[in-house]
Amino acid sequence: MHPRDQTIFALSSGRPPSAIAIVRVSGPAAGEVVRRLCGKLPSARRASRRLLRDVGGEAIDDAVVLWFPAPASATGEDVAEFHVHGGRAVLTALVAAISAIPNVRTAEPGEFTRRAFENGKLDLTEAEGLDDLIHADTDRQRRQALRQLQGLLGDRARDWRERIIEASALIEAGIDFSDEGDVPAELIAPALRAIGALHGEIAKVLAAQGKAERLRDGLVVAIAGPPNVGKSTLINQLARREVAIVSPHAGTTRDVIEVQLDLDGYPVTVMDTAGIRETDDPVEQEGVRRARARAADADLVLWLTDGGQTGEAPSAGSTPVWTVRNKIDLESGGLSPEAGPGKGPVFAISAKQGEGLADLIKALVEFAASFFGTSEGALVTRARQRELLSGAAEALARSLELVDAGEELAAEELRAAAYALGRLLGRVDVEDILGAIFQKFCIGK
Repeated sequence: MHPRDQTIFALSSGRPPSAIAIVRVSGPAAGEVVRRLCGKLPSARRASRRLLRDVGGEAIDDAVVLWFPAPASATGEDVAEFHVHGGRAVLTALVAAISAIPNVRTAEPGEFTRRAFENGKLDLTEAEGLDDLIHADTDRQRRQALRQLQGLLGDRARDWRERIIEASALIEAGIDFSDEGDVPAELIAPALRAIGALHGEIAKVLAAQGKAERLRDGLVVAIAGPPNVGKSTLINQLARREVAIVSPHAGTTRDVIEVQLDLDGYPVTVMDTAGIRETDDPVEQEGVRRARARAADADLVLWLTDGGQTGEAPSAGSTPVWTVRNKIDLESGGLSPEAGPGKGPVFAISAKQGEGLADLIKALVEFAASFFGTSEGALVTRARQRELLSGAAEALARSLELVDAGEELAAEELRAAAYALGRLLGRVDVEDILGAIFQKFCIGK
């Protein structure tokens, strides 16, 4: 039996022990699994309390069982759910009982969602939205992923594809009736208007996205500066826990330390880097090299000084550099008005005492809001989606340019545009990317 024809099962809730655990089963033998464990099938889509027994008749657990016959289920197949007590022994016994049934096996990562995709329960953009929702760390990521899961992009792409096919049909009809005088012109003119409108809509979506897809990965902020100016103390304050070793000795941080933050719903990765200075220590030299490299790749650099030293800010290309003067609690003369090595704003803080941190965090939130732009209503959240939409828009533009050279050439470009949108939805020629997408899901989803 082909693996896709087998029945799969997995724990679809959190790791045991837990109050309740949910084991999900999907496939043609799901009904047989329920009958073996419960005696008979419960009413469809109604929670039923049943005593589960293994093949030897020994009781496993007093459970709640749900039965969803195909096609009205999450995967489009027969689906059963067993809601049991979340102890390890209960789950071990239940898994052993299900595994003993022929043609039933444990699910691979993302296999439930892949079956839902293959059975037309969701398109590829919705599957990507589900993946993003599972991995969302902040509220803004959650809202963006939920919009994608609800079909915000998929619905538009289906509408665009249908309209492209309609325009293509008009042009090809014009080709077929090319010997009928003014018939081709009557068919091609509305097709060209439709193509122009479609191109404008897709181009507008692409232009409006900005860096909305970066919300999935987050903003990267590097804390850099000379040794012993308080970089590790600052990252500990931002993280509100000790993630880096704080020491009065220069050169304590040798490698890059990263911490994930949620700043007003924006995902931010803050990096504590090694102190940048000239040194003969080969280990510290490697830390300095990594610090410079990570600072150059960051979206924002916080160049930390302690007033007594400024050092030389790393070359960051177009990356903005903010100067943060630390240890103002030890200064007597107050903040000097001169700008730091970066041309951006200057902040005065005491990482140890917390003074000035509120203003710095507020500025970081404002920078993140500007960096990500508005993500409300954002359609494009992945590079794959942007590339395929761009390909469709380019094909539409070429069809408008080529129509005077020959309707056949324009029709071919329309087919290319429809094909790109089909790939976006996962309905044509996407086998090569399905594994890469669904293997990132957890087992049981």
